[in-house]
Amino acid sequence: MNKIDANYSMKGVGCVLLEWGKYRAVISPQYGASVWRMQDIENNMEIFRYSDSCTAAQIDKAREIWGLPTLYLPNRFDGGLLRTSDGEYHLPVNEKKLGNHLHGWVHKRAHTVERCELLEDRCLLTTSFTHDKNDEMYGCFPVDFKISYTFELSDEGLKQTVELKNLSDKKLPVSICTHTCINAPLDIGGKQSGLRLSVPITERCVLDRRCLPTEKLLPLTYRDMRYKNGSMRPVLHQISNDMYTACDNELDGKPFYGVIITDKSTGHRLCNEVSKEYKFWNMWNDRGGNGYFCPEPMTAMINSANLSLPHDVSGYRELSEGETFSCWQRFFTE
Repeated sequence: MNKIDANYSMKGVGCVLLEWGKYRAVISPQYGASVWRMQDIENNMEIFRYSDSCTAAQIDKAREIWGLPTLYLPNRFDGGLLRTSDGEYHLPVNEKKLGNHLHGWVHKRAHTVERCELLEDRCLLTTSFTHDKNDEMYGCFPVDFKISYTFELSDEGLKQTVELKNLSDKKLPVSICTHTCINAPLDIGGKQSGLRLSVPITERCVLDRRCLPTEKLLPLTYRDMRYKNGSMRPVLHQISNDMYTACDNELDGKPFYGVIITDKSTGHRLCNEVSKEYKFWNMWNDRGGNGYFCPEPMTAMINSANLSLPHDVSGYRELSEGETFSCWQRFFTE
């Protein structure tokens, strides 16, 4: 039965449950509007990293590596510095080992539910967070903005649209990604060794020892081509920040802008289609042995605000007062 439940509780936390056809999703507005769980009930598939035994407190300590968290000002900024065309901001260095600011703070903020409705053809949930003088990070980043997420669950899967609006007279930097934690295995009771990852890439973005771009873009190597031809096993070996420029993929003979994960043992597929605003993919798997991996779509390069590359290469952009940026992605199974 198709339904939406705004009073659902998971792990003792108030969440929103969406059910449509074979899909089931649980979203936690309180925890940054992260998708805590998505399932394909019909095919017995667990899409995002989830564990019954993991507590809400454990998720709270590491929100980036459970489910589908959305990050604003994602990944790394060198020394916490963020330069815009009309300002300079110093974010806290929260990655002490490498001396970077990591992942921003929006995923750690409670969201307001703006709309929660069962429609004729889908479940719809919209949440938002407004950054202003009341936020503890305002001293580091005094630029007012509003970020909204709209989730739609239907026969077409789970679609998320992100909308970022500048509420300040200062320039607002734009860089968005999801730390897409794909469960391994996808099929409950399946084998991790059967998973293969297809990522549409064109050039490797070379990173230094601090995981920051050197601004060099190189042709794909033999190893890189395993992503492109879909033969890359995404777990059981280490993948640490493989970042690439994006291009079109192919799904059943048709252009497809996104990644495809296949379970060779069952033939099941998870497809993650993204909008053209996502110009980069960054792959990471937490050393490869923790039951998940992250093909992360990014609208801009790591440290993009501080790079000397042209913005049409780095993906960096800014919003003026009142301007809005939006992007979307969709997850569906076959």
